[in-house]
Amino acid sequence: MIVVTGATGALGGAVVDQLCDSHSPETIAVAVRDPKKAQRFADRGIEVRRADYAEPASLPQAFEGADQLLLVSSSDPAADAVALHRAAIDAAVTAGVGRVLYTSHQGAHPSSPFAPARDHAATEWMLQESGLAWTALRNGFYAHSLEWLLGSWRTSGVVEVPGNGAVSWTAREDAAEAAASLIVSGSAPDGPVTLTAAAAPTFAEVAGIASDLTGAPVVWQNIHDDEWVAQRVASGDNEGAARFTLGIYQAAREGFFTGVAPTLREILGREPRTVREVLAASLR
Repeated sequence: MIVVTGATGALGGAVVDQLCDSHSPETIAVAVRDPKKAQRFADRGIEVRRADYAEPASLPQAFEGADQLLLVSSSDPAADAVALHRAAIDAAVTAGVGRVLYTSHQGAHPSSPFAPARDHAATEWMLQESGLAWTALRNGFYAHSLEWLLGSWRTSGVVEVPGNGAVSWTAREDAAEAAASLIVSGSAPDGPVTLTAAAAPTFAEVAGIASDLTGAPVVWQNIHDDEWVAQRVASGDNEGAARFTLGIYQAAREGFFTGVAPTLREILGREPRTVREVLAASLR
């Protein structure tokens, strides 16, 4: 039995769709907070189980019988992600899960300026200490995030961001396909595995790609951290949210998202999507 959490989200849902290409529905279960939102899976004969990381009592039964459990990380910046993940890991131990595949992040490290990266590092440590067989899918930063991280470049012609860090922007669709492939193979490696696109362009290089695609000048321009936060607050963001996002640019310029690995290409059997492809699709 394969159990997938977060299946009503984009990543988890895409993984389930991929699994359905090779597995019969009765071998898959989805564990979700709101079963009503998972009706499309129930319609395909997939078992829908209620599970909420914030309600630990709901988890052991939701994970029961799982030879493999895809544990999709919490995406709520206001939540205590480490506590939520601890509850899920404890439940996986109780349920006797065969292997946990956890959706981590490239650059997971306790000293990263990007808060989720610190949460991922703590979660990986908990998995290591749990006694479970585990794999941390350290996905590259999702490329669709460029839509908002590049700012208002479409109208201004300027990518004005704090720093010029290199990032291995990776398509979420590719990450989902790789996760499904590892689950299907039953041979996911132990510990962390880095899944990134083949290149890590800087923001200036991304601006150049955007310029090529649109045929209009697009340039990168640096802005001081505090000035960038002030602009975000002036546009309606609260300061806490702005500083949370600032951590992405800070981590990028400190090199936490720079590395690339061939593993994603090897799993997919093709080249991963590039920044150029992702931006081109967003402009259609």
